[in-house]
Amino acid sequence: MLKVVFLDRNTLAPQTVVRPLGFPHELRVFETTSPEQLPEHMADADIVITNKVRLTADAIAQAPRLKMVAVAATGTDNVDLQACVRRGITVSNIRNYAGHSVPEHVFALIFALRRNLLAYREAVRRGRWQEVGTFCFFDYPIGELHGATLGIVGNGVLGQGAANIGRALGMRVLQAGRKGRATVEAGYTPFDEVLAQSDVISLHCPLNSETRNLIGTAEFERMARRPILINTARGGLVDEAELAVALKAGRISGAGFDVVSQEPPPPDHPFNALCDHPGFILTPHVAWASDEAMQTLANQLIDNIEAFVQGSPRNLMS
Repeated sequence: MLKVVFLDRNTLAPQTVVRPLGFPHELRVFETTSPEQLPEHMADADIVITNKVRLTADAIAQAPRLKMVAVAATGTDNVDLQACVRRGITVSNIRNYAGHSVPEHVFALIFALRRNLLAYREAVRRGRWQEVGTFCFFDYPIGELHGATLGIVGNGVLGQGAANIGRALGMRVLQAGRKGRATVEAGYTPFDEVLAQSDVISLHCPLNSETRNLIGTAEFERMARRPILINTARGGLVDEAELAVALKAGRISGAGFDVVSQEPPPPDHPFNALCDHPGFILTPHVAWASDEAMQTLANQLIDNIEAFVQGSPRNLMS
C-alpha cells in the first residue's frame, strides 16, 4: 500500500476540499512541517505533497521510498529538481488554475495605486475631509488606466490574463522580450524599452538564475515614466532593498507586491518600513487564493497523483 504524506495542508484554506485518492493508500496529513521535522515526516513516504516546504537534496536522500513529489503550486523552486531526476522521482506541478484570480488581484493593486485609494482612505480617516470643508479634495493625484501603457514581463497564462484585462480597459500593452537581448520576436518589445515606456509594469515570470533580481538599480533608473510596479509572481525577481530606495526617491509612483523573497518577511526586511507609505501595498501571497482557484488546484493535485499511480504521469517537471 502506498504511503502518501501532505507536508503543509494549512497552505490551502480550510474550506478547500481535497477529495480522497482513488487507490489503496495510507495518508498522513500535517498542517505544517519544519525543516527539523521533515526527515521524520517523509521518511517512509512513497508520495509527498508539498506547497512551500523545501525539499532539498539532503531531505530527498533521507526518503528512500520516495517515488513522486506532488507540488501543490505552479512554482517548483522549493524542490531540488536535479536531485529528483537523479533518483528517478517524478515531480508534478499545478497549471493554469489561477488564470482569473491572479490577474484580478494584479488589477486590484493597480486600481488602488493608480487612484491613490489608500492615501485618500487614510486622509478621510484622519478627518481631512472635515478640515477642508468642501465636497471633495485633491491631495493626491488620480490617474486613469485608459490610454496608459502596461508592460507585461512573462507571457504565460497569468501574463496573458493581465494583458487581456489591460486591453479591455483601453490600455496599450507591451510584452517584454528577454532581458539583455537586442532583438526580439514579433509581438515583443525589448525589455529596456518596456521599462522606459510603461506606466504600469507587471511581473509574471518564474524565479530562476536568469530572473533573480531582474529589476534592480539600473532598471529603476530606466523607468522614465515613474511607473507602478506590480509583482504577484515570485519574491526575488526584484531587488527589494533597491525597490524601497526607488519608491522613496520617486523613481516609481507605486509598488504592489504579493510576494517577498522570504515569507513572511523578517522584522528587518525593507518592505516593513514601507507599510505606511501611501504608494506601497503588500499582500500576503494571496493573489492565487480565490476560493475557486484553490478548489481547482486541489482537484488537479489529486488528478496528478492518480495519473502517476495509473502509470500516466502528467504536468511533469524536470
